[in-house]
Amino acid sequence: MSHFSFIEGPRKDPEKLDAEQRRHEFRELYTGFDLGSARLQADRCLHCGNPYCEWKCPVHNYIPNWLQLIVENRIEEAAAMSHETNTLPEICGRICPQDRLCEGACTLNDGYGAVTIGHLERFITEEAIGRGWHPEAPRRTANGKRVAVIGAGPAGLGCADILNRAGTEVLVFDRYPAVGGLLTFGIPPFKLEKAVIARRAQLLEDMGVRFQLNTEIGKDLSMTQLLADYDAVFLGMGTYAAKEGGFPGENLPGVIKALPYLIGNVRQLMDLPDPFTPFVDLAGKRVVVLGGGDTAMDCLRTAIRQGAVQVTCAYRRDEENMPGSRREVANAREEGVHFLFNRQPLEILGEDSVAGVRLVETRLGDPDPRGRRHPEMVAGSEQVLAADVVIIAFGFDPSPAPWFAEHGIHLDERGRVVTNAQFQTSNPRVFAGGDMRTGSDLVVTAVDEGRRAANGILDYLGV
Repeated sequence: MSHFSFIEGPRKDPEKLDAEQRRHEFRELYTGFDLGSARLQADRCLHCGNPYCEWKCPVHNYIPNWLQLIVENRIEEAAAMSHETNTLPEICGRICPQDRLCEGACTLNDGYGAVTIGHLERFITEEAIGRGWHPEAPRRTANGKRVAVIGAGPAGLGCADILNRAGTEVLVFDRYPAVGGLLTFGIPPFKLEKAVIARRAQLLEDMGVRFQLNTEIGKDLSMTQLLADYDAVFLGMGTYAAKEGGFPGENLPGVIKALPYLIGNVRQLMDLPDPFTPFVDLAGKRVVVLGGGDTAMDCLRTAIRQGAVQVTCAYRRDEENMPGSRREVANAREEGVHFLFNRQPLEILGEDSVAGVRLVETRLGDPDPRGRRHPEMVAGSEQVLAADVVIIAFGFDPSPAPWFAEHGIHLDERGRVVTNAQFQTSNPRVFAGGDMRTGSDLVVTAVDEGRRAANGILDYLGV
């Protein structure tokens, strides 16, 4: 391998399915690297003395180190190192917005193209498992402590992983019939196939983590009982309350919320129908999605695959300021999504059902103290966009359980669980992490929150 590989060989992503083909399929786009391609791409790393990619990664993966192990074909060692910092590396490699994280911080972005860190992170685990590797079961002896984890999503899995490695008995409860939370039931299969999550759940079980599914705390089992049976409880229940726009017409038939729409579609594909999140078929419909994050991209691309005749994204800022992954925006555009930037909804039109959306053009004003530029409406620029269905994808707020108050779990003014630096809530035996503590954020951030909360729990338990 050469010290000048970044010059001799350009950045190259794995092949992906043709756009016309994938418009009709709910399977992952990218084929993945073979060993030879992976080694060539990994060898482009400059091994910076102060690796910005590691600092920008929420879990601070040892990125240059495992890239070098790929180059040397020491894949099992790379997998073990990857698992030291991340409970879900093959999942984060698929769905993290690397352009805003590790790859966005790569020194080679200035002219040569960032190292393909995300695809290589996915490759490591896939290749290692294909060679028969699996994460080691905990070597530490049982410490005699028992912890209940509520929520089998990224935060809960991250927490359970660290607790289990420390010799703690862990039981993860979840209301869904499969492990993964919104990794399984919210993210479409074209970004993350469900077999990947099922395999990860099995790996965790093989390491000693136990799961009790179809169990909702407060309904099927009380928090009082959990506190009686376990030394500590971790809350990793996510955010499910959809943000609203607050404009007229939002309650018209034909206006649907992003998360129930995505969950209903995934459950239909998994043959796990649910009356609370029914399947909505948008075949033949003119669809407008309001919002510009990754959830909006998921809705747009799902509607395309369902056979919608026209799919439009209306976002109130410009493309540069979209919160969603650049890669997902590009994939959506290739698949036929039309984007309207600098458009703010004023009203959803219709009488008995949706007929269209009244929009106004915007321009970005001066940055606020956080550097975020807020859109300002342009007078006289209103327009009407015809639509049969409008999907609201403005993000999510916490949805605190009614039993929080009973058990002394305090919330802030936005409904987020309040914790100290050790992720301990106002009830000293209850800890929390992930979206319900931070507000809606990335999967990798939730994993990090869960893992750090586990260390807080271990300190509290004195083990």
